[in-house]
Amino acid sequence: NGAPSTSQRWWPPVMLDPRWVSAHHADFDVFHLHFGFDAQSPEQLTDLVTTLKRHGKPLVYTVHDLRNPHQPDPAAHAAALDIVVPAADQLITLTPGAAQSIRSRWNRTAAVLPHPHVVDLPLLGRARPARERFRVGVHAKSLRPNMSVLPVVRVLADVVGELPDAELLVNIHREVADPASRGYAPQVMPALVELADRGLLELTVHDYFDDDQLWDYLASLDLSVLPYLFGTHSGWLEACHDLGTAVAAPDCGFYAEQRPCLTYGHSQQGGLDEESLREAVRTAYEERPAPRATTTHRARERAELAAAHRALYAGVLQ
Repeated sequence: NGAPSTSQRWWPPVMLDPRWVSAHHADFDVFHLHFGFDAQSPEQLTDLVTTLKRHGKPLVYTVHDLRNPHQPDPAAHAAALDIVVPAADQLITLTPGAAQSIRSRWNRTAAVLPHPHVVDLPLLGRARPARERFRVGVHAKSLRPNMSVLPVVRVLADVVGELPDAELLVNIHREVADPASRGYAPQVMPALVELADRGLLELTVHDYFDDDQLWDYLASLDLSVLPYLFGTHSGWLEACHDLGTAVAAPDCGFYAEQRPCLTYGHSQQGGLDEESLREAVRTAYEERPAPRATTTHRARERAELAAAHRALYAGVLQ
């Protein structure tokens, strides 16, 4: 998805190089951009869109992120959007709120098309694992910049401890504890270990999940809590919807417009609203099981999205 990884060296997609466009413009009709331009300067993006126009190739851009979750400073992504959004022949985004932000910031209209299923369709009908205990999970991943894990986990440890037959699971990538890794965060792991030693949570430290491992993990939860301080949309939320796992998402961004989810107060401007997080957990506990996508609905939605994209492509090619 173009996001820098702390576990391996990342390279920007070669198609973002204007020289690639000049060499291959006869091989494609439409240039559709989703992610991958994190490392591109405004000057490089200007060269890209100029080259596309010179060769008569329309640019379609799906605005997934109005704020890049991998960049602590919003300025770089904002500067990139100031190049790409005005230059695009067609804009797409996932939610009405994001479309309104695009209209306000750039006076551009974006087509609102929902995100398709993330989990393969055959898995959507798979039964969820049976269990008696209510399981809340926080996956801290590699502590990307938009995460505020410890404050959220401390509140969760408290509220989950008050609920009968409930448990809190915290997962985190191994590199967070590795002094040789770019993702090393020496202040986080000891705090999580201390909470685990007190019996307040179960801590699992592991390498990156593959898809099957991730789906099994998500399906093992009753509630997945997203500890985000900023962001826009979430593929994680889509996967949880596919698997029938409830989500507690922050009120920053447009997560609540994306799929049914619980919301709690959490943003860079307002900080963490602890009581709203507690209430989200209690609601998930009382109202389980969560709504789940059906294979029929997701298959129909995907076909409708394919048709909508086909129509948009035809429109920019006229």
